[in-house]
Amino acid sequence: MKPLISSVVTAVTGTDASILAAKYAIILAKTYHCKLTAVYVVDTATIRQLTLSKIFIQEEAAEYEKNLEKNGSRYLTYVEELAHAKSVKIEKLMRKGAIFTEILNAADEKRADLILLGGWEKDTKTRDIIGHSHREIMTNAKCSVMLVKEPNIDQIYKHA
Repeated sequence: MKPLISSVVTAVTGTDASILAAKYAIILAKTYHCKLTAVYVVDTATIRQLTLSKIFIQEEAAEYEKNLEKNGSRYLTYVEELAHAKSVKIEKLMRKGAIFTEILNAADEKRADLILLGGWEKDTKTRDIIGHSHREIMTNAKCSVMLVKEPNIDQIYKHA
């Protein structure tokens, strides 16, 4: 019988919530010996819409995309360091496209049993920050999806 969870994909956006979800994923991977993949998506779909709407000119769009790539690389490296600190192997993926589409594609490719998403931001007054991409992932994923809202994840991560 196949284990319940053998492959996990976590979405990394650079928000505090996504970093907490990544820590949760690292602990999960360490505890259950799962394969772990961290995915950052450069949202070229939104950049394209902003350019078509003439909110961005072509040069601005290219510069913005380049900045998102740099940020994504930095966030993925940080998550990789967190994983290595706990002796967990992690695969990093940077994708371009619509966030929800690329997360779902990565989950399919990695045959993920679980997708982890960041829950809420501490600084945000409203709880409705899940957003369009999260809803699309939850609606269309072929595997289970979990919103990480564990308030003590930093403490749990330290002791793992």
